[in-house]
Amino acid sequence: MITFIVMLESMGLPLPAETLIISASVYCAATHKLDIQWVALAAVAGAVIGDNIGYMIGRRVGLPLLQKYGARIKLTPDRLLLGRFLFRHHGSGIVFFGRFIALLRVFVALLAGANHMPWPRFMVFNALGGLCWAGGYATGAYYLGRKVTQVSGPASIAMGLAVAAGLVASAIFLRRNEERLTRQALREARVDAAARTVDVPGTPVA
Repeated sequence: MITFIVMLESMGLPLPAETLIISASVYCAATHKLDIQWVALAAVAGAVIGDNIGYMIGRRVGLPLLQKYGARIKLTPDRLLLGRFLFRHHGSGIVFFGRFIALLRVFVALLAGANHMPWPRFMVFNALGGLCWAGGYATGAYYLGRKVTQVSGPASIAMGLAVAAGLVASAIFLRRNEERLTRQALREARVDAAARTVDVPGTPVA
């Protein structure tokens, strides 16, 4: 199930794969009914396999069809424009770090394929990103969960509340900065697209 959900998200479907990985890892720590190594392996496998399928879909479908039908999977024209800009300037880094950004994680493989990023380079950075993201989240949540369960009484409740507050604060911080950086990158992408249009001989300027 973990492999399947993570794989579908990596292919371009907006599913809560990250939440599933963390929940499964905490469940491992609390009940010991699952082996964290298998949870981490399943998550990494789903991330790598799903991204490669998404890459092939993007490569075969291409930008024209994504521009026409992408909105159905929330791949809006702005996100396509942003994706083209980012891959043109930061292709390898986007494949790796995009794993940790909710907005990019779902679409990064489709965009890599549609922008014809060389597959060997995509595969290397995709595998590294999937390993660090899925494996890191799984093991981090597991060991944090173990620490919480090892403490008893009021201290356990206090630690749990502190962890929950920290996660909420981190999520808010990341979301706000993600939105700010996305708006900034989108502005740059529009300027870049306008400049490239002007540079093409015979192309009318909107």
